[in-house]
Amino acid sequence: MRQPPLPLRLKLYHGFGAVAFGVKDNGFSVFLLIFYNQVLGMPAATVSLALALALIADALIDPLLGHLSDRTYTRWGRRLPWLYAAAIPLALAWAYLWLPPAGGEPTFIGLLLTAIGVRLLLSACEVPSVALVPELTRDYDERTTLFRFRYLFGWIGGLLMMVLAYTVFLPGERMLQADGYIAFGVTGAALILVSVVVSALGQHKRVAHYPLMRPPPFSLANAFGEIREAFSERAFLILAAGTVAAYASQGMTFALSNYLNLFVWEFSRTAFMLYPLVLFASVVLVFVTLGTLHKRWGKPRTATLAALAAMVLWLIPYLLRLAGAWPEVGSPASTALLFAFVIVSNAAGVMVMVSGSSMVAEIVEAFEERTGRRAEASFYAGNWFVLKCSTGVGIFIAGLIVSWAGMPDGAQPGAVSAAVIDRMIVYYIAIGTVLGLIAAFWLARFPIGREDHEARLAALDALARADPDGAA
Repeated sequence: MRQPPLPLRLKLYHGFGAVAFGVKDNGFSVFLLIFYNQVLGMPAATVSLALALALIADALIDPLLGHLSDRTYTRWGRRLPWLYAAAIPLALAWAYLWLPPAGGEPTFIGLLLTAIGVRLLLSACEVPSVALVPELTRDYDERTTLFRFRYLFGWIGGLLMMVLAYTVFLPGERMLQADGYIAFGVTGAALILVSVVVSALGQHKRVAHYPLMRPPPFSLANAFGEIREAFSERAFLILAAGTVAAYASQGMTFALSNYLNLFVWEFSRTAFMLYPLVLFASVVLVFVTLGTLHKRWGKPRTATLAALAAMVLWLIPYLLRLAGAWPEVGSPASTALLFAFVIVSNAAGVMVMVSGSSMVAEIVEAFEERTGRRAEASFYAGNWFVLKCSTGVGIFIAGLIVSWAGMPDGAQPGAVSAAVIDRMIVYYIAIGTVLGLIAAFWLARFPIGREDHEARLAALDALARADPDGAA
């Protein structure tokens, strides 16, 4: 039986919690590499290595955090205690990340440890928050709606910080100076704190109760055994194979975005101010169209077609620039045409991410049917494991591209040789094409569609009615 829609108020509160993730993701992906490389003087490859290692270390701990969340048993439920406990430490760690080192140049170990701390605390908020989705609804389309709200608010948080960076904290040449990054970090920290706490309070009445069943006592052996069992689910492995490539491509693109916009496209100050609005327009496009696409084509097919569209549409401007068929770089015509491609290609890329996150929720019932247990947080922690490792790989690739291209430290827009710019574009196109094709190949093979999910829910409901005491 189809469940009634969730109240709009609940969808808004749940989605608002993703603002914290958006602030973090935008900062790490767009500004951290250029801050530590061009502003603080750390080599790009060293910065990207530290960020990649932080992601991998965090990702290895994520499944354990998910298992602990599934095992939490309090009068506030399984998820809310994590949100309340991690919010303030996360905000403080985020502000600290953007403070220039007192001793001069940053160290590799200092950046690595701070980045790990931020990511672990963010996981302690995001994994339990996302794990609420399968608990809030089992409806195929309502889950997509919840993730549409999450991604909308996540992008709002990230783009708000981008607008403030380009207009208030880091306009023009100040992007290559250290002073504005302090205010950038403090403002982001305040936004993170408000997002996590308000989201938790808004959902408190709905989810703050003891779980129906007390979980077994925690032990490392049981934890890793259940995590291993969850990760052996065939549908999860197929989805992971596709999202590895998709998130690696996204991580590479985001980490390179300021390099591309400054040195390849030579954005003016006005273009930088408009760029976040263009990205936001693409996310709104996803918000209003994705539900219809899922109803028409289902989640796997939508994700597959979107992965191909994102790859092709985003790389066309770079191919045309190499071929000499692009308007003069830095001109209004060049910027306007690029923005048109960005709106559509970024919308397609976000569709892949939202669809993939919603597809994880269907794996929860597949696992429940096979084992008799639900492990929402374990699967979403596993999805985060994939996301973070692949994003870390993407950021590391971005650092290598900057190094391979021969980008000089302290480079100025318009003063970098054409050979360096062309090398950067060629490496970017080649790697982006390979990653896009891998993502589409595996997403097309995801084995759970709408009919499979609804048949599984019917079977689980029939089993529950036949065994009302849960003896089986």
